[in-house]
Amino acid sequence: MRSDVPTAFVLLAVLLLSGALPAADWPQFRGPSRDGHSGETGLLPAWPAGGPALSWAADGIGSGYSSPVVVGEAVFITGDAGEDLLLTAFERGSGRRLWQRRVDAAWRGPYPGARSTVTIAGGRLFLLSAQGRVVAMDPSSGEELWRVDILERFAGKNLRWGLSECLLVDGDRVVVTPGGDGAFLAALDAATGATVWSSPPLRFMRVSKTAGQAPEAVVDRAGYASPILVERGGRRLLATASARHLVVADAERGDLLWTREVPVLHDVIGAIPLWCEAGLVFSAPDVGTFLFEVTAGPDAVALRERWHHRLDNCHGALLWHDGAIIGSGYRLHRPWTRLDPASGAARYTLDGLASGAALVAEDRLYALGEKGTMLLLQPTADGFVTHGTLPLPGSGSGDVWAHPALSGGHLFLRRHARLLCYDVRAGAAP
Repeated sequence: MRSDVPTAFVLLAVLLLSGALPAADWPQFRGPSRDGHSGETGLLPAWPAGGPALSWAADGIGSGYSSPVVVGEAVFITGDAGEDLLLTAFERGSGRRLWQRRVDAAWRGPYPGARSTVTIAGGRLFLLSAQGRVVAMDPSSGEELWRVDILERFAGKNLRWGLSECLLVDGDRVVVTPGGDGAFLAALDAATGATVWSSPPLRFMRVSKTAGQAPEAVVDRAGYASPILVERGGRRLLATASARHLVVADAERGDLLWTREVPVLHDVIGAIPLWCEAGLVFSAPDVGTFLFEVTAGPDAVALRERWHHRLDNCHGALLWHDGAIIGSGYRLHRPWTRLDPASGAARYTLDGLASGAALVAEDRLYALGEKGTMLLLQPTADGFVTHGTLPLPGSGSGDVWAHPALSGGHLFLRRHARLLCYDVRAGAAP
């Protein structure tokens, strides 16, 4: 290894190659289990006035909505700067920049800025650009290992707001959603980028809103959601969404096992599904939240809708915590809400915090509203109890969409072109 590589990165490279990652890592979108849960302990039960102490802040990451990822002694985040999509690595303890690489062209369409959060698994870093290029890199140096244009390979078309999926790594495969005429889903070999399997395209009959016009056979495109892996009845399943459908597919071969069209506006389903003790949860803007009971066996997979609620999560995602489903809505039902998993009824709500994203640790909800305010909330039997408020530096614009990350007793937050690190350890100096 080169002599100019920092000592912290020598250790990081060893850990990545050995697979011995520390328990505190936040290696992908929504954390270790892809569900917003952290196993961290020894955290502040309540914050001082003004919020926890700021350990460091880093500028120059570029604009965007992607979330930070933390592995070993490094923090990784993408951003658009000028014409370029950049990936930057920082030293976790100090915020010192370790390296920065150009990955692809910046997204210059509506809502410019980086979209997808990186995934680190098996000693490699994986990223999907808004233009549809999947790139594998060495996380210790930023060296590119391979790249694949999934829109070109699988005859896909880009989306109105750019491809935004946060990649799921399933063992030695990287799951991608080209939404193309050649395949709706595909799995790439993590070592080479070669195609391991591809699903059929997702075809359906689109009904025109124009009176008298006949339904048209079309191929559904990718949505803005990211897939999750579900194990049920001895089957390994992928749960995800297209532009207009909720989808369950076979994780081993890519077969589309179940789809359900939902009447979303602008072909947008952005919230990652949630698998919990109660079943499989999907949410979509202007549609609401569904809970499905999933039965699976060697020969069949079936989903039965148990309930539907107007809580229409846009892209902040929902959480399962203490026997309930928690999250915020969009237009149909905006407040932060705790839903009963048996009935779908709202146990209680919280007004005053803008819709957004959250993680949970030590029975506390770290809820970040899209206007740049985070609350430390404790869900109780009767309501959300506030144990702290953290206003992020900057204006109160309503597009703070990056999800929070928690690692090593530190909270990592993105506000546009700035990365912030807060010390939330119990006993930390105010």
